[in-house]
Amino acid sequence: MPAKLGAKIWYLAHSGFAVQTAGNFLVFDYSNPAPCKEGRGLKSGVIDQEEISKFNVMFFASHAHGDHFNPEILELDKKIKNLHFVLSHDIGRRRVRNLTLAHPNQEYQINGVFVRTLESTDEGVAFIVEVDGLKIYHAGDLNWWHWEDEPDEENQAMARRYKGQIDMLKDESFDFAFVPVDTRLSDAYLWGLDYLMGTVNVNMVFPMHFWENYDVFDSLFSDERTSRYRDRIVRISHRGERFVYSG
Repeated sequence: MPAKLGAKIWYLAHSGFAVQTAGNFLVFDYSNPAPCKEGRGLKSGVIDQEEISKFNVMFFASHAHGDHFNPEILELDKKIKNLHFVLSHDIGRRRVRNLTLAHPNQEYQINGVFVRTLESTDEGVAFIVEVDGLKIYHAGDLNWWHWEDEPDEENQAMARRYKGQIDMLKDESFDFAFVPVDTRLSDAYLWGLDYLMGTVNVNMVFPMHFWENYDVFDSLFSDERTSRYRDRIVRISHRGERFVYSG
């Protein structure tokens, strides 16, 4: 395995993140291309092909929901030569040059990048990516979705499905992970993250899918349930925010 050279990470909105490694540029669930702050490109939460075209570029989309996949990203196929799309199978085949349709619980080798998938508890897949000595987890909508108005048997089935997928990663180690914390779930907003952090080793965890409700970070940092891993949670304050992972 090559030596770790660290990574730069940008928050793009909702569940969207960009990751720059030594030779690769990965974009996960990029659904909102509209800039929200002054500035250009990644600083405003927008992918600029001039910033990334010198890398091996891969766009991942975990499923077809509009808050995770925007068909506008396919237009970059005409502008970036070294671009590969990894789209969940439910999105379907699209007219682009380099495309991998990702199915649950499969493995793929793409331009020297190893990609493994889990089955979502909603739609599509979650991604595990090994690149430039780093191991990354992006959950998509794989989460412990516990809705108070759902029948008990459905919530119990959801718990079993979620735990079954995460248990497949038992004792694995990740450099960083992107994990839902959806406050619509009330007290259960933390269940998916908490179970993951108790099952796998994660150096740095980025909460996502919080609908730009940044108050969720106050909850995460005061919730007694996060005490054992609170120092590994990344607080996000705005779109386009950049973070550095040094390994």
